[in-house]
Amino acid sequence: MEPAYDTPGLFAEALETSPTGILLATAAGTIVFVNRELERQFGYSRADVVGQNVGRLVPDAPGFIRDIQAGSGEAPSVGAGRELPGRRKDGSTIPVELRLKPMRSGDDVIIIASIVDLSERSRAEASQRAALEEQLGFQRFLADLSFQFINLPADQVLDAIRTGLGRICQALRVDRCSFFRITHLAELFDIASWTSPGIAPAQVFADGKTRLPWTIERVVSGAPVSFSTLDQIPGEIDKASYREIGTKSANYVPLSVTGRVVGAVGFSTVRAERDWSPEVLKRLESIASVFDQVLARLERDEALAAAVADVQRLQQRLHAENVYLRREEREHLGLTRLVGQSAAVRRVLDQIHQVAPTDATVLLLGETGTGKELFATQIHELSLRRARTMVRVNCGAIPTTLIESELFGREKGAFTGALARQVGRFELADRSTIFLDEIGDIHPDMQVKLLRVLEERTVERLGSPRTITVDVRLIAASHRNLEQRVAEGLFREDLYYRLNVFPIRVPPLRERPEDIPLLIWRFVEEFNGSFGKRVDSLEKDNLAALQQYPWPGNIRELRNAVERAMIVTTSRRLTVPLPHSPSARRRSSKLLDVEKDHIRGVLESAGWRIRGAGGAADRLGLKPTTLETRMAKLGIRRPRTG
Repeated sequence: MEPAYDTPGLFAEALETSPTGILLATAAGTIVFVNRELERQFGYSRADVVGQNVGRLVPDAPGFIRDIQAGSGEAPSVGAGRELPGRRKDGSTIPVELRLKPMRSGDDVIIIASIVDLSERSRAEASQRAALEEQLGFQRFLADLSFQFINLPADQVLDAIRTGLGRICQALRVDRCSFFRITHLAELFDIASWTSPGIAPAQVFADGKTRLPWTIERVVSGAPVSFSTLDQIPGEIDKASYREIGTKSANYVPLSVTGRVVGAVGFSTVRAERDWSPEVLKRLESIASVFDQVLARLERDEALAAAVADVQRLQQRLHAENVYLRREEREHLGLTRLVGQSAAVRRVLDQIHQVAPTDATVLLLGETGTGKELFATQIHELSLRRARTMVRVNCGAIPTTLIESELFGREKGAFTGALARQVGRFELADRSTIFLDEIGDIHPDMQVKLLRVLEERTVERLGSPRTITVDVRLIAASHRNLEQRVAEGLFREDLYYRLNVFPIRVPPLRERPEDIPLLIWRFVEEFNGSFGKRVDSLEKDNLAALQQYPWPGNIRELRNAVERAMIVTTSRRLTVPLPHSPSARRRSSKLLDVEKDHIRGVLESAGWRIRGAGGAADRLGLKPTTLETRMAKLGIRRPRTG
């Protein structure tokens, strides 16, 4: 099957309007293009001959083509030709002069054939031949220039542009050629240029809007600029600037990609003035069309590079999110859902339902262990950002030296030990919610940077000057009295007011004792599943005692107490010993000590009664004698009274 060819659009019009019959054929002689003059000469329409062998027009042409291909391998000059008989559509024969020129396009060869009807040769034949030779030479030059950029690696394009500009300068006999791009600010900047030896480069476009206002305005609007003498320039500023850099004549052609003016190619003379004839202007437009394609290629390469960079950033972000989510799953395994029916909890929930649908900053205040993170999670899950993961940061648990890179990220090598790029938590929380727990513990230096992020909604990774815009909803929490810390100079007043948009006070457990049974049952259900136990009842007296205890550690302390009781219980009825006061000695982690503390706690809650329903033995699921034996072994004695 013959390879398919598309007539190069760059010189198709020149071939079409040539006064000489021209056709393009494959190496096998299959016609792929004929111009209007050849149609007129032979009486065929284009549809009659395209796809046919060239022998249909010139019977001896196939042999001529074979002779060329069987030669030394060097293409003959365009002037070399043969006089052969041609056959018209009506069957008549005309003498023609056939000239062939093979051109290589990649691995294929295309034949350019010019056919002159010798019967119509006139006295102008010599000049026509010279004009044709020049035209074909220019078209070959355009084709070579265009083919030069096909399949060229992106990092070699600019060098190829400079080489091409040099060839253009020599072909058109001009002194300077420049290839410009137009910025989003409607300014030109020179990305490649060539200057004849002995001619100084022109730097005027560095501040083109100031020094060449008329020229820049026309080019940016899509209008060409052409002058043969400086007197033809209407702008005095432009005229003076051209005179300063030695330009005598110039022509600038705008370049368009998909209808947008995105650049220009310029040609100028320094040694002498130049008259830009219609023929020359047409050639300059043809050259500009080559650079239209080059500029389109550059834009595609840049768009592809940007897309690859975006994909890499997305992959990096997804990887960071996956790592973060796996860590969150481990760290928050067993985190209870919000439980409570007390008036205090209902007041907080009413506030949450008011603020959750907005993007307002929320400040959660309350003692340690009151479940501020659970309330923050509830706000996020009721917000419009709930489709993305809420990012949690315990500011008090991160060393001061690392908090900035944790929040805002870092580039590889930003500091000693930074062996890889790290995406910051604010980037991870883009279009989501970030929860900053224990924000009152942040160092004052970090408070300044955090305030700027909240006001400008931008972050900068350590080691990178690039600003990253983030869309983040902030929920902060602290067990500290921030107003007092502001008064003590430990917390910035402006940051406090920035955070205190919608403050919510989370009540301590001692203010919601009616929620304690609900919480205990929630914990029991959780530990039944994780420990494989079947606790299904609680001592009523024990519950009452637990509700009277002040729980200085709040829900966290209650959960720990239930977990400890679930570990040691062997009964389906659970007794949760009251915790020792904070002033008591540190609890031992040894099993015997844990068992001793648990039995002592149950005895205390049972009033040291061992036997009978509701006694300590009954609550522990043991025989009274077994409990007494364990008490003797562990050294547990009833305290003396009176």
